[in-house]
Amino acid sequence: MTNQFKDILKNTFGFDEYLPYQEKIISSVFNKKDVLAIMPTGSGKSLTYQVPAMLFDGLTLVVSPMISLMKDQSDALNELGIRARSLNSSYSLSENSQTINLIKNNHLKILFVAPERLLQTETLNLLKKTKVSFIAIDEAHCVSQWGHDFREEYLKLGEVRPELKINAPILSLTATADNRTKKEIVDKIYLSKSPVIIESGYDRPNLFLSFVPKNNAKNQVLSFIEQQENNSGIIYCSSRKKTEDLAKFIKSNGYKNVLPYHAGLSAMERSDAHELFKNNDDAIITATIAFGMGIDKPNVRFVCHLDMPSNIESYYQEIGRAGRDGLPAKTLTIYGMDDIMLRSEQIQSKESNEEQKRLEFQRLGALISLCDATRCRRQVLLNYFNEQIEECNNCDICLDGIDLIDGTEDAQKILSAIKRTGERFGSNHIINILIGKETDNIIKFAHDKLKTFGVGENHNAIQWRSIIRQMYSAGYINIEIEKYGALKITVTGNEILYGKRNFSKRSQDVVAPKKTKVQKQEISLNEDSESIIISNLLKKYRTGKSKEKNVPPYVIYADRTVIELANHKPNLIENLFNIYGLGKSKIEEYGEDIIKIITEKK
Repeated sequence: MTNQFKDILKNTFGFDEYLPYQEKIISSVFNKKDVLAIMPTGSGKSLTYQVPAMLFDGLTLVVSPMISLMKDQSDALNELGIRARSLNSSYSLSENSQTINLIKNNHLKILFVAPERLLQTETLNLLKKTKVSFIAIDEAHCVSQWGHDFREEYLKLGEVRPELKINAPILSLTATADNRTKKEIVDKIYLSKSPVIIESGYDRPNLFLSFVPKNNAKNQVLSFIEQQENNSGIIYCSSRKKTEDLAKFIKSNGYKNVLPYHAGLSAMERSDAHELFKNNDDAIITATIAFGMGIDKPNVRFVCHLDMPSNIESYYQEIGRAGRDGLPAKTLTIYGMDDIMLRSEQIQSKESNEEQKRLEFQRLGALISLCDATRCRRQVLLNYFNEQIEECNNCDICLDGIDLIDGTEDAQKILSAIKRTGERFGSNHIINILIGKETDNIIKFAHDKLKTFGVGENHNAIQWRSIIRQMYSAGYINIEIEKYGALKITVTGNEILYGKRNFSKRSQDVVAPKKTKVQKQEISLNEDSESIIISNLLKKYRTGKSKEKNVPPYVIYADRTVIELANHKPNLIENLFNIYGLGKSKIEEYGEDIIKIITEKK
């Protein structure tokens, strides 16, 4: 069966090897096992349901919350010769009727459907008369009532299999899921039956991570865009007004394909922004988080945050929209104290219980520590997801370093205050002890009588908070989520306290990383003029075909395909089978034109 998996991979999709964990997931599903797969964006989640769909003889249901994505996804599969359609409210009655007839006549392999449509009695009755071999549920974290992407319809998806009276395997897919979310997925989708859980890790090594403190943020964004060589990207903002102001500012500086996107725009305006973004290789969208899961564009080359995201999980998801094709992409986060205040106020003002607020503050604190990191950004980010890696050499700190000075004495003051108060209090209380502030709680617990009371008057509260964040990101203290943010000293933190280890801190509270040139990756376009000209011609041809077929350019073929064609310059049809992303169907349709473009230029 492994050979069959690889034949489909090569002949249909044009790929030589599976990415890590893809084959394990596909094999489990093919053996009729339920699977919960947690894989980062860009790690090839789609392939894990597309390959089994081709192997099973019945219909595969793909449940997705994003109606706007379904047409692009089904168009892309039809380009590969896989019969796929979607059933949703955005289509006309006649279009949906055509799809229903294809289902009734067993002429479909994959059906994309929104959860609310799937759960309708009419849809369930239709599917009861059809052989459903497999169910894939995308964005499975939407089942979590604690998450910001919660969709109520997801809570009922576990009822579909018993309602249809089938034993088809269910594959749930998500990019992020903490332990609580995993349990909710198992409880609601699998009705507490244990699926095979496959986690592929959270690292996205092709993304360059960088952070800068705010200093005229609009100009910082513009400077960042100017380094992106007219590529496509997303700039996230914390308010609707900022998205509109920033779009006007960028346009006024000579960039044509720029539009804002937020929930306050009309449906037509939002649709126009989506169309501009997916159909243009130089499009820039300035957006709130409303521009989220509906993005399937693989060649987004940068993601920038004008303002610090709401928490570390949101940051991870939002930067994950860049570089889904595996090619190099850049990310920049601009942060300041105003962001920390805004995000804190947003959490505090939510109509949620204290437990939920405490968890949100914890996630925010982890992101602040990432902003304040003094070691490899990727190590700090992945540490949050309990994943350890070597230094990445693809973040601003790894490439440029950072100015550090000895902070051992300051660290010992913090650790001493934590130790003397029984490791029972959060950072605000510890800081109040250090600066000698007689709050009600300080007096209540007699902490004004401690030796450490007032020993930190050499810094203000903001500076002490920065040092605590740096110690947290370096692994010297932990925050106990279950004990209301109490600071706990780690083993290495104790070594600092007792003089067995030194601590280095930033020489200033906020240091702007130097401009960096991202290291050249293995997959990059040759710099000779012939390769560049062929690349441009292939992209022009791709754009023409995409307009002719009314599909995004990346559906015709990927950026990586363009690079390999331009670099290797194949001159025979059979040589195209060695190019990434070109399977039998695409070569039959575009092969002769591609060879003509390459050979005529040569």
